Amino acid sequence: METDCNPMELSSMSGFEEDAELNGFEEADMKDMKLEAEAVVNDVLFAVNNMFVSKNLRCADDVAYINVETRERNRYCLELTEAGLRVVGYAFDQVDDHLHTPYHETVYSLLDTLSPAYREAFGNALLQRLEALKRDGS
Repeated sequence: METDCNPMELSSMSGFEEDAELNGFEEADMKDMKLEAEAVVNDVLFAVNNMFVSKNLRCADDVAYINVETRERNRYCLELTEAGLRVVGYAFDQVDDHLHTPYHETVYSLLDTLSPAYREAFGNALLQRLEALKRDGS
């Protein structure tokens, strides 16, 4: 089950903005990736064992690093850039320059590929949310 939405609607990640043209000049709308990373963490923290923005790896306007431990107890270091999210290491705060993993547009897609327990937790949360909506609508 691959999903690109947050059933809990904990916070909204605005996505990645495209370049804008202003008076004939291109101006990139740079986002503070640390803020984006914090939003990513808040969106899926309910479905993993642990997840936090790295304090040891540098965050900049164009890159941030997120450490995640899945419910299977596997640890990953994720890189967040304008291109999306990808695994860059198999331990907290580890960046392996020789690792070439694919980018994912959303954290939901990335975790869906890494963690069957995330997929189950996400599905259960979605089901609970739908049941709550049904109760509220009755």
